[in-house]
Amino acid sequence: MSKGGLDDAATFTYLGHRERLRDRFNEGGPSALPDYELLEMVLFRAIKRGDTKPIAKALIARFGTFAEVISAEPERLMEVKGVGPAVATELKLIQAAALRLTRGAVINRPILSSWNGIVEYCRAAMAFNEIESFRLLFIDKRNQLIADEVQQTGSVDHTPVYAREVIKRALELAATAIVMVHNHPSGDPTPSMADIEMTKKVIAAGQPLGILVQDHIIIGRKGHVSFRNLQLI
Repeated sequence: MSKGGLDDAATFTYLGHRERLRDRFNEGGPSALPDYELLEMVLFRAIKRGDTKPIAKALIARFGTFAEVISAEPERLMEVKGVGPAVATELKLIQAAALRLTRGAVINRPILSSWNGIVEYCRAAMAFNEIESFRLLFIDKRNQLIADEVQQTGSVDHTPVYAREVIKRALELAATAIVMVHNHPSGDPTPSMADIEMTKKVIAAGQPLGILVQDHIIIGRKGHVSFRNLQLI
């Protein structure tokens, strides 16, 4: 067979595979595809020609799950053979879209009725981060979530949090309550003594000014914990 014939056969093979994946997705939805095949479909946009399966499988092998792949930093993604800037950008775009979608489901809505959505949003935003960060959810007098901000980013196991700055920002936004959220890159969401002491300091700083700390949530790969559920607040 001529070289052109081999190229044509390879093209037919990967195009046929892509079409079959699209059909399965359209007929059965996302649950019809394992993580690596869903990732293959995401890669179609960045890799116009060729088989995306090896790259998708290599990414899953390296990072673990679809969620962990799209949450990985671009520099780490590009350590995988076949992943260049275009692929890394496409994956981060998927993550940004997912976060925008989950955030839109909870912002400016009563916090009690959207609590599960808030936890899911925080997990999507923070569970797979490789460094610790501290997020604040600001709640108004109607008990609606009005803002969500990352206040501090730290190291793999520590984020400096200053109670005065937390309460100052709440006053600037006319918030009457806050929910504190941070992640444990280790994966274990169990609160440390430092986490507990920091929470007490923020509660004490907010009380004289009428700022209530409704909860402190710690996010990890293995799940999350709520200080309120643990009766630490």
